[in-house]
Amino acid sequence: MQLLLSAIFLGISIVLLIFMMYYLKKSKSKKRIVKLFYAIFSLMLIWDSCLFLQYLFADKLNISPIYFDYITYIGIMFLPIFLYLTAQSFAKPKFQIKNYHKLLFVVPIISLTVLWTNDFHHLFYTNYSLFLVESTFGPYFYIHTLYTYSLIIISLVILLKHSIKQSHRITIQTFLFLLAIAIPVLVNIVGTLDLIHLSIYATPISFTISVSLLFIAIYKFGFLNINSIANQAIINAISDRYIVVDNDCNIVVCNKSFLETFELKEKDILNKNILSINFKTKNLTHDGIALAIDLVKVNNSKITIDKYFEEIDRYFSIDFSPILKNESYIGTLIFLRDVTEKEKDKIKIKTNQSLLIEQERLASLGQMIGGIAHNLKTPIFSISGGLEGLSDLIKEFDESIEDATVTDEDMHDIAKDMNEWINKLKNHISYMSEVITTVKGQAVTLSGEQNMLFSVSELFQHVNILMHHELNKKLANLRVTNNTLNEMKISGNINGLVQVINNLISNAIEAYETTDADKNVDLSAKYDETTGNIIISVKDYGPGLPKKVKEKLFKEMITTKGKNGTGLGLFMSYSNIKAHFNGDITFESEENKGTTFNVIIPIS
Repeated sequence: MQLLLSAIFLGISIVLLIFMMYYLKKSKSKKRIVKLFYAIFSLMLIWDSCLFLQYLFADKLNISPIYFDYITYIGIMFLPIFLYLTAQSFAKPKFQIKNYHKLLFVVPIISLTVLWTNDFHHLFYTNYSLFLVESTFGPYFYIHTLYTYSLIIISLVILLKHSIKQSHRITIQTFLFLLAIAIPVLVNIVGTLDLIHLSIYATPISFTISVSLLFIAIYKFGFLNINSIANQAIINAISDRYIVVDNDCNIVVCNKSFLETFELKEKDILNKNILSINFKTKNLTHDGIALAIDLVKVNNSKITIDKYFEEIDRYFSIDFSPILKNESYIGTLIFLRDVTEKEKDKIKIKTNQSLLIEQERLASLGQMIGGIAHNLKTPIFSISGGLEGLSDLIKEFDESIEDATVTDEDMHDIAKDMNEWINKLKNHISYMSEVITTVKGQAVTLSGEQNMLFSVSELFQHVNILMHHELNKKLANLRVTNNTLNEMKISGNINGLVQVINNLISNAIEAYETTDADKNVDLSAKYDETTGNIIISVKDYGPGLPKKVKEKLFKEMITTKGKNGTGLGLFMSYSNIKAHFNGDITFESEENKGTTFNVIIPIS
């Protein structure tokens, strides 16, 4: 009777194995763990099928039952190896099957050889029987058994350790897997020790149960996607807060970050309605949550709410996203992204913006003061010399009034010399006036708007005055080319545009190494008839801009000067041209060939 029941269960096991193999093949997955399971089911199918055939035909065809076991043991002996490889692949996603793993097959191959030649030496079976207790085993049988059970136990330990490490608990999927392997092991131990009188068919019967458990783990819980352990581990590894509510607003998933942030315990919120949970913060009110979830349900689209949680001093961007199945709403993913640092940085940047602008303005003023000192020093010395010359001529004129030897012609010569000195002084004073006017306008450019019409010639004159000192100091040569007509006028604040051009020229000078002999900077202007714009270009012949600078230029404050620069000057220049001249700044840069900045401005 026991043999008949065993045959029935073997038939059921074979059907389930074939179904499982079909299921795996239909999935068309190329994952290594899928292939390993396919191998496991194939070995189990060999095992069960041969025993089933043994039951049906051994007596009828008068064939010794042990000869069926010769084939059965192919599945029995190699199955533990594939279980071990499966456990390793499950626990270590990067696990690779190496050449040395082939050594695992040495003992099973020897075992099969010993079994198939058993009639000559009886090292495997001394007496073979369909009932375990009636069988007498040879010495090699115990070597084979020790190796087989060692691999199975090691596989169980690997899975158990990985499960506890990743999720701090044994999940349903892992429990089913462990149970599926443990049952046949326990059955074999019970039968071998004769705790219960079992036939050799007891082991495949136990594997019938195992197949059912594995099927449930795979089909019901998506075991081959490794969701059983990995999903919870991934969720807990996410630093942002994360919960999922179902169609009835019950919380079905959460992660540790969410629980820790709102001082909650998993048992207090899982499978409970989110609207009944006390989050201890007035910013996450039940009304707000209910409204957001309702909007997601109705529109089937994500909505985002930015909140500041005063109680914990954190800023969160909360995403409410619909979870859809076959285009039908089944739940909501609530994702709280911590944007505290980002928001605080925004506040800090806004707070420091005025200070940065003021620092840049003062730096520009410092540069201009140096230029003033240099530009005014020469004419002041010249004026001083001229005044000395006039003093000498006045003294000479005064002494000649009563001198009878002085002729009228001499008096005219003295007057002529005086007039020459006065003309020289007028030129110096006019130059000083231009410098003072230019510097005065430049100094107030950030505090007020002085829109006017001006030509490129006037613009370049202001630039020459202000940059003269820096060019001489850095031993640089400014080569100016103006291909525009004077009647072409630019509308705007000339002092603001001067500051932009000066900044570009300063950057061009800084592009050269200190030891460079030729520091040429080209300043040019031309009219583009196609667009109706004037293009003012500043070109250097330095090493060019690094790739990382090119990618960020005009998008943020970036500098190639290291700690000596802020990147604010160029960023403000770009903003100035965009906002006040309705223009643009572009650039072209090649490695070791230099960089050209083009200021593009519409003309009136």
